[in-house]
Amino acid sequence: MMDFTDDHIFAAELAASAGDLLIEVRQELAGQETQVIKDQGDQRSHDFLMEALAQNRPSDGVLSEEGSAHSVHPQREDCERVWIIDPVDGTREYSEALRTDWAVHVALAVNGQPVVGAVALPALGLTLSTATPLPLEPFGPVPAAPRVVVSRSRPPAVALAVAEALNGELVEMGSAGAKAMAVVRGEVDLYVHAGGQYEWDNCAPAAVALAAGLHVSRLDGSPLTYNHPDPWLPDLLICRTELAPTALAVLAEHQE
Repeated sequence: MMDFTDDHIFAAELAASAGDLLIEVRQELAGQETQVIKDQGDQRSHDFLMEALAQNRPSDGVLSEEGSAHSVHPQREDCERVWIIDPVDGTREYSEALRTDWAVHVALAVNGQPVVGAVALPALGLTLSTATPLPLEPFGPVPAAPRVVVSRSRPPAVALAVAEALNGELVEMGSAGAKAMAVVRGEVDLYVHAGGQYEWDNCAPAAVALAAGLHVSRLDGSPLTYNHPDPWLPDLLICRTELAPTALAVLAEHQE
């Protein structure tokens, strides 16, 4: 088995540093239009991450939400190792000064598998990664009403169905990375998403959640794989393993 230790540490340091930069940008632009904050944060974090990857991993491919990386990296379709990054996951939340539910994603997919990942939660001063894969807090007993985290603006019907089947409660939260890390941290028990994501939205969260021992899959139970020509990856389930069978059964019924 190959050793990705250096990549794990590199990903964690890169995500944390980009997060620090984003905090500085948000402070620098305080009081300006939210679109300016979104655009500047996205671009400056993207530029920082791309430069660091070009200097430290020049032979690897890169897939970023903020556009093509081919000018300084090889075509990702030809690479076994591809870094998949989201410079700001949750730009809406990032642009709101008091919100903490946004993230930076840095992941490495090897032959399509999410083997390395780091999710920085800069406003909380946290970076969760495969470099330190144990959960921050041990999982306790499953609550009588499991907590299902959903988007604050558009919770999918499948998440509502899972929550109802488990007699659960809904918890609203912003970015995909924040939601997934809320499961890793034990703040919620399930993250069910349908209706639209890309590989950069969930590769790093998937890697971190898998390393923490959580169930991670598509809604049909199949594994999440990456570096496809089309980066659209519209659905996922991240949850405590003991809740997965019930959740997957409900999701199967809902999709029939």
